[in-house]
Amino acid sequence: MVPFEFLIRCRPVSQQTRHRQRLRDWKDYVKQEALKYWPADQNPAEGPVCLTLIYLYEEAALDVDNIIKPIQDALVGITFQDDTIVTDVIGRRRRLDGSFDLTHASSVLIEGFEIGGEFVYVQVGDAPPQEQLL
Repeated sequence: MVPFEFLIRCRPVSQQTRHRQRLRDWKDYVKQEALKYWPADQNPAEGPVCLTLIYLYEEAALDVDNIIKPIQDALVGITFQDDTIVTDVIGRRRRLDGSFDLTHASSVLIEGFEIGGEFVYVQVGDAPPQEQLL
C-alpha cells in the first residue's frame, strides 16, 4: 500500500471527553477529512497496516493515547476495512513551537506547519513484517 496521509487542521477530541456528541462530531469530521484525500478508485486496505499520528499542539496537550482511538475508528471503511488489521500504531505529541528536523518530512506534514495552529498528521501505510517485534 502506498502510504496515505492527510492533515486534521484543528485540536483533536479525546476519547475520554464527557461530551459524547462532541466525540461523535469529531469522528465524523475526521472521516470527512480523510474522504477528501482518499482516492475514489482505491479500496480500503485488507492487510496489516500501521497507523501513524503526530499531534502538534500549542499549549496544554491532550494525552496522545486518548486521541488515537477516535481517529482510528473514523478511518474504518475508508483506509482500512476493519480496525483489527491495524497491527502497529505510532503516536507522537510535540509542541508546535519546537525545533524539528524536516529533512525527510513529507510535503503533507510540512503543509501542517505552514497553515499554523494545532493539527494532527495522519499516515496509514503497510505494517512492518509481523515477525518483527522491535
